[in-house]
Amino acid sequence: MKKLLALCVASALLAPVMARADDFTVTIKDHKFTPSEIKVAAGKRHAITVINNDATPEEFDSHALKVEKVVPGNSKGIVRIGPLKAGKYPFIGEYHEDTAKGVVVAQ
Repeated sequence: MKKLLALCVASALLAPVMARADDFTVTIKDHKFTPSEIKVAAGKRHAITVINNDATPEEFDSHALKVEKVVPGNSKGIVRIGPLKAGKYPFIGEYHEDTAKGVVVAQ
């Protein structure tokens, strides 16, 4: 019973921390990101779900965001970013960087 109570208390304390991350979705189709611009709140952590609708893998890559995530074809992955200062943070699909481009705008 004590373990169950401790688990409930821990879950209640962690729920607000886990709920702070805002979720966004970016889709890769025909080697392009949609949307290509994601507006997020500065100073907060965010999770971006990357859905790859192409048959080939793509890498969500950003030196500015300090993140690299390979997303296999016809699957999805999650990228966690932040907290960010106000500004623009470009990202690319490293395997098709001529067409797969985007930016995270923290405001």
